[in-house]
Amino acid sequence: MRIVSLLPSATEMVAALGLTDQLVGISHDCDYPPAIRARPVLSEAIVTTDLPSGLIETRIRGQVHRGKSVYHLDERQLTELRPDLILTQELCSVCAPSYTLVQQAAKLLDSDTRIVSLEPQGLPDILDNLLLVGTLTGRTVQAEALVGSLRARIERVRSRAQGLPAPRVACLEWLDPIYAAGHWVPEMVEIAGGRDILGTSRDPSFVIAWEQIITADPEVVVVMPCGFDVPRTRRELHVLTERPGWNDLRAVRNGCVYLTDASAYFNRPGPRIVDGLEILAKILHPEAFHRPPRTDAYEPL
Repeated sequence: MRIVSLLPSATEMVAALGLTDQLVGISHDCDYPPAIRARPVLSEAIVTTDLPSGLIETRIRGQVHRGKSVYHLDERQLTELRPDLILTQELCSVCAPSYTLVQQAAKLLDSDTRIVSLEPQGLPDILDNLLLVGTLTGRTVQAEALVGSLRARIERVRSRAQGLPAPRVACLEWLDPIYAAGHWVPEMVEIAGGRDILGTSRDPSFVIAWEQIITADPEVVVVMPCGFDVPRTRRELHVLTERPGWNDLRAVRNGCVYLTDASAYFNRPGPRIVDGLEILAKILHPEAFHRPPRTDAYEPL
């Protein structure tokens, strides 16, 4: 089978199922595992992510307002690769090439090419997507084993966090404007033993006024800008720290603000989302979760 994945989380699923050798094309954002980085890259972001977060948001909104995609897809190369299966998404128009864009580009492909859109809203959907990819690629047994292992890790976190005091948590998915994290993140907070005071499980992320955060006065702030790792987040942090009232927040006063590698562990609905859950549990209850996550996964401010 010849697989093209235009979604980083799907690429991680394909690799986790031992199908790296069948992966013939990826998106510009697909960077894990490192072994896949030499694959042909079929997409390009029209808005560069090196810009400040506020300017990124403005330019993306401009593209969307004009009815244009924020990605360019290399149709010629896609045709030359002759994929049997293309994995993409429709959940977020700014996260990866959309299903509609891929459908348009795939008109020149063989009619037998299958295009599958992955649309997870919560943690159970992510695991179901992994099972689906296993079914589509003939790796059902491997997918079931992997999902079983991931579920066991989720339940270990849930069990250990039960009965612990639940801190009030604010998860920020973008910094300018500020977005409260949604979809699977509030569920992760709950399983890890916290209470998300901004987002709602399975609902999209949304713009939130700074005054609402001041009023909510979270005990823990987890900064997880979409597509950013820790160093990139650190570069943008002044957007938060220079706001009026920042130093008065309970989380700031108590040293409970954390920067995360959100791109790897919170934004991508793939196998490493469970690593993100374990990282979150360590952040919220360091006395109960002693297994050290990757040293570059998060840092306290």
